[in-house]
Amino acid sequence: MRTSQPRTIYLSEYRVPDYLVDHVDLRFELFEEGARVHSKLAVRRNPEATGGPVPLELNGDSLTLESVHLDGRQLTTDEYQDKGELLIVPAVPDTFELQVVTWIEPQNNTRLEGLYKSSGMFCTQCEAEGFRCITFFPDRPDVMARYRTRIEADRSMYPVLLSNGNDVDRGVLEGGRHFVTWEDPFPKPSYLFALVAGDLVEQKDAFTTVSGRNIDLRIYVEPRNADKTDHAMDSLKRAMRWDEEVYGREYDLDIFMIVAVDDFNMGAMENKGLNIFNSSCVLARPESETDAAFQRIESIVAHEYFHNWSGNRVTCRDWFQLSLKEGFTVFRDSQFSADMGSETVNRIENVAMLRTAQFAEDAGPMAHPVRPASYMEISNFYTLTIYEKGAEVVGMIHTLLGPDLFRKGSDLYFERHDGQAVTTDDFVKAMEDASGRDLGQFRLWYEQAGTPVLTVEDDYDEAGEVYRLTIRQSIPATPGQSNKKPQHIPFALGLLDGEGNDLPIRLAPSEADAPATRVLELTEESHTFEFPDIPERPVPSLLRHFSAPVRVNYPWTRDQLRFLMSHDSDGFNRWDAGQRLAVDVIRELSGHAETKVDPRLIDASRVLLTDESADQALVAKMLQLPGEAYLIELTDQADVQTIHHARERVLKSLATALRDELMACYRRQQTASHYQITPEDVASRSLRNMTLAWLLHIGDEEALELALEQFRNASNMTDQSGALRALANSPFEAERRQALDDFYQQWQVDPQVVEQWFAIQASSPVSGDLEAVRRLLEHPAFDWKNPNKIRSVVGAFAGQNLPHFHSQDGSGYQFLAETIRRLDDSNPQIAARLTAPLTRWRKFAHVYSEGMHKALESVRDKENLSRDVYEIVHKSLAE
Repeated sequence: MRTSQPRTIYLSEYRVPDYLVDHVDLRFELFEEGARVHSKLAVRRNPEATGGPVPLELNGDSLTLESVHLDGRQLTTDEYQDKGELLIVPAVPDTFELQVVTWIEPQNNTRLEGLYKSSGMFCTQCEAEGFRCITFFPDRPDVMARYRTRIEADRSMYPVLLSNGNDVDRGVLEGGRHFVTWEDPFPKPSYLFALVAGDLVEQKDAFTTVSGRNIDLRIYVEPRNADKTDHAMDSLKRAMRWDEEVYGREYDLDIFMIVAVDDFNMGAMENKGLNIFNSSCVLARPESETDAAFQRIESIVAHEYFHNWSGNRVTCRDWFQLSLKEGFTVFRDSQFSADMGSETVNRIENVAMLRTAQFAEDAGPMAHPVRPASYMEISNFYTLTIYEKGAEVVGMIHTLLGPDLFRKGSDLYFERHDGQAVTTDDFVKAMEDASGRDLGQFRLWYEQAGTPVLTVEDDYDEAGEVYRLTIRQSIPATPGQSNKKPQHIPFALGLLDGEGNDLPIRLAPSEADAPATRVLELTEESHTFEFPDIPERPVPSLLRHFSAPVRVNYPWTRDQLRFLMSHDSDGFNRWDAGQRLAVDVIRELSGHAETKVDPRLIDASRVLLTDESADQALVAKMLQLPGEAYLIELTDQADVQTIHHARERVLKSLATALRDELMACYRRQQTASHYQITPEDVASRSLRNMTLAWLLHIGDEEALELALEQFRNASNMTDQSGALRALANSPFEAERRQALDDFYQQWQVDPQVVEQWFAIQASSPVSGDLEAVRRLLEHPAFDWKNPNKIRSVVGAFAGQNLPHFHSQDGSGYQFLAETIRRLDDSNPQIAARLTAPLTRWRKFAHVYSEGMHKALESVRDKENLSRDVYEIVHKSLAE
């Protein structure tokens, strides 16, 4: 028996809710065998709803209904209908109080939606549709209510009881139990509800707002993690101050809380006043977490805090508007991260991920606009398109308006819509009204899927000293969309003279104060721009700072790319020129064993390695070769093994030719005696670990001794895991095995570090073959119920270990299909997210695509397939 097709939900079908809920009064009785939830709703008919009286319909999922009361009178079973996913009360007055009692079993909830147990603590995850797993409710974001929550539990087992808002009452009950009551004064949608009950320790701090209010800050963790909260607390205070200074947003409650949870499907959740975090996204100390983890935690803590305004105070009307809160907040947290560290490196990291993963999503079967038109399962639309491309769309508005008008627009947006559930159109309209700009055509970024392609041609009139640039835009067809309209694209341009200096860019000879970087606005299929007073043929620096999420095709020569690497004043484009040069060299070698690596790439890398005056953070990024996933995206009918071997040849050629420079670079990298997360120290550690990895890749004996010494004596996890990763990818088998064993013995009691250990092995093309990955799944530290463990093994193997995952015998694909089928019964969200590597089967050469297709079919044919996986698999297999 195969699963019947789930219902498709369309944006065009949206209508306002028939009933509104003004107040929710909840009482939770928590027990080991389950939880009883008492819900009291103050309901009224929505005056904006059209038509006559209609039945009250409340969403539910996996609930046992015990009783229903309407205005104090218990209803008989013939006065309501319990249909499992809906509770229907046919006859209700215009204003009434509804009381519902449900029984749930959090201890058996492996989906990790609604109320569940993690490491012995009760916790919730209600976005997107988890609240209906707790009690019957109109579970949609445009039903906003004030919540009062009373939690009752065993006092010794669950001394900490938390929910949204402010703590207004607490006391002792009979039988060793106690209660705490929380009241949230701000209306919120049900997806922002949160509850935590457990045996936790707290770190306290305080923050004084710009208006002088004192905010109580608390982070709750399991006792074993008590020494891992300082960085998150410091990040929170920096984010609070930054949001006041940059956006004028002050925190509104008296208390802000964070809780770390081991079992969590997402990274973190912005529940009003009570943020629940995946442990890996909040816990850190130098000995056990890497620089990347510290930076990620700072970004995620800021992201969830910024949601207090861009998502909570102003929320989304429906789930099609998800990017309203997520795209805007990702943009805000990217601005914050850029201000806290290196703006250029932050931009490089964001774009590298966008071009590798989001562009792939845009070109695949699940491609969808930033504001989707339909979905079967909303959990499948927590995508890079919604988050990262959505952030780029907001960033383009920032570029078009400038920072002052953008701030004016955001102020108007928050003022106009505070306490409301709104749409992306409302956001753009606020920007239009504040700036006076017409963004009508720009709205196509929210409506059209796919990545625009800009084809650029140029010519130079030497006699007239005029440089001409012709830019044509096109957008590939995507599922359900063809014949796309031209979009409004900000295109930042620079022109370099023969000495590498920026030329002033004029659009008319009489123009004064011509900028060195000019933002051109593309609105037609083709534009030709003329720039006068250009004394020599320039080298164009196109799409500076990656001013739009597009692909650019221009016939740069390798000499031009090397020139841009050395001279471009735009740090992002310096990096991009190096990436383009490396891509060109790698592609030239693909399938051509006799071709040598272009010495220009070697020479350019040598300059980077030896220039101590250069920005070392940028150097560390520029020396990294393009990843195999990105190379695959640039190739039609990709042959993974050919791409892998070509990249390996380039890497080994660079490491061999630059052996002495690599060794010198490694030895001169110095950081502060105590661990710091400054851009300078991060860059130094990144360079040291990169040079070590390159040297071990070619089997350098001296580098082996340095790696072993660094591994044994490292004072921070960045250096220890950097040495371990270099060893794991080296030909030194005995040393590799010993280091992996020693690392586990040292860190086996720390789950987050064990996840690093899993991922290093599962992602290694040297030590992470399929047999080794299967052994990791049998390891005592692996847990099929923990999403982080699954991601660190299965996700790392399928997403990063491309040579072994894309084995031509199809074994990697079948392994992933087995895993998806297994997880579909226990955690459909995680199963669905693991399906992504199989969905692009058309992208690959036949020897790969056939096996990927078969793997997808085996998932499709599973009985009782979840809606989450059904949607992805069937869209992927559709002709």
